[in-house]
Amino acid sequence: MSDLPVIRQADLIVRAGRIHTLDAAGTVASSLAVVGDEIAAVGDDRETAVLLGPSTEVVDLGGRTVVPGLHDSHLHLADAGNSWNLQVRWDGVPSLADGLRLLRERAAVAGPGQWVQVIGGWSENQFAEHRLPTRAEIDSVSADVPVMVVFLDAAAFLNRAAVRALGYGKDTPDPPGGEIHRDAAGIPTGMLIAKPSPAVLALAAAHAPQLDEDERVNSTHRFVRDLNRLGVTGAIDAGATGFPDCYGALRTLRVQNRLNVRAALNVFASHPGQERTELDTLTERLDLGTDDLLWFNGVGEALTLDGVDFSNFTQPRPELSEAMGQHLEPVVRLLVERRWPFSFHATYDESIQRFLAVLEKVDRDVPFDGLRWAVEHAETILPETIDRVAALGGGITAQHRMAYRGEHFLKRYGPEAARRVQPVLEMLTRGVPVGGGTDGTWMAAANPWEALRWFTTGTTLGGLEMWRPEHRLDRTLALRLFTEGSAWFTGQQRRRGSLEPGMLADFAVLSADYFSVPDTELAALESVLTVVGGRVVYESGPFTRL
Repeated sequence: MSDLPVIRQADLIVRAGRIHTLDAAGTVASSLAVVGDEIAAVGDDRETAVLLGPSTEVVDLGGRTVVPGLHDSHLHLADAGNSWNLQVRWDGVPSLADGLRLLRERAAVAGPGQWVQVIGGWSENQFAEHRLPTRAEIDSVSADVPVMVVFLDAAAFLNRAAVRALGYGKDTPDPPGGEIHRDAAGIPTGMLIAKPSPAVLALAAAHAPQLDEDERVNSTHRFVRDLNRLGVTGAIDAGATGFPDCYGALRTLRVQNRLNVRAALNVFASHPGQERTELDTLTERLDLGTDDLLWFNGVGEALTLDGVDFSNFTQPRPELSEAMGQHLEPVVRLLVERRWPFSFHATYDESIQRFLAVLEKVDRDVPFDGLRWAVEHAETILPETIDRVAALGGGITAQHRMAYRGEHFLKRYGPEAARRVQPVLEMLTRGVPVGGGTDGTWMAAANPWEALRWFTTGTTLGGLEMWRPEHRLDRTLALRLFTEGSAWFTGQQRRRGSLEPGMLADFAVLSADYFSVPDTELAALESVLTVVGGRVVYESGPFTRL
């Protein structure tokens, strides 16, 4: 009996490309072979040819660039998917006039009871007009179809039909932390203002018509396909509303083998003052899953509901409540004892320092001892605070929210603070794991290439240069945030993030060369062939036959 190893033939070989493996040596290969859901060989075309068999699918890349599949470390996947079919998106729309035209076109074909909605992902500074819509312009879209346009987490614009549908009147009370704007007679004008809590915006969106369960499956599938079009093969759902029903569409797609993105779910408590009890139940009931396409990853991003500082730079920095630390400590202690990874939302250094004081206290009693935890966002974190995160073994997820908000931040805090904002290079230099994300789709577009444009240029959508050249990331380092960087936050850095033998076969063939296109073209990059676990999940152009 022979002792020779059995060599399986490859299921898929891609060749004649420029494959950026992102391994430690920065190897660029021309060919890659896949067996099952893993990469079996990487090298030149001759090296992978030894795995060629009669049933191997061979794809000629024609010199195109290949990168590891992108992994968004902070995306509201479930919430976006459950409402994707209801939305008109202004992501990348060049003018306000174009955006209003899109609304009118959708309103003209809206069925009975339907709304026309824009839910985040845009900035007034991306428009040629460099301004927000007026209430009159939103009213002009339709007299009968409710129209709601949500501007980041700062404001929303409603036409008269939406105001009527929501039942807003002279006696409607303002929600805590928000304002229903009124005219001199006390009549709602159709503008909602976050002061600074976006709850007033979320409540309005929640009262709009929602999709039923079957429609959510279709909507989520369309959103996932759009992510695949952008080369996204994995995402951490940073938190979804309505547990456990919010995950129904994702579960259905997984059962149907149509979930074409690896989805790690972070859960959170939703009842103020009961967070510890809720999380006690959740962590007892749920398992940190082992399924490689849909699993529970930890708790985030609100550990306590009074421990969230809102990133609304049109308003003053919010102060966390005096009692926040008392509420947070038993929650953190529970999670550390049960070895549940966690993350917390914090925009400002002041908030992060208060969180860290609690974490350091718990660590003295119940050592973290390698437990994975993270700060989400951290736009104004200071170097000494980064060192405290590093000392506790934490990571930081960074998004391109400042590309949408930079002008607001500059106006409120001045040029010196603006130059220090979001020090990603400092985080990496000080040894903190950093994962790239988008915070799509309210806070920003779920387009990782737009985020990569931000990380490599430090320039807002409106053209404001916030980062000095020495603070910008080179393109390879920025790409690593969305590959091996994000993999750390699911504990999968040995399985994902580079294209090497034994790693999962998740990769994207790009429409143009990420490493050489002009800065102005980065956000327009797409994938023409996306592969998840060796399976083609998206194709366009010359690859549609696959």
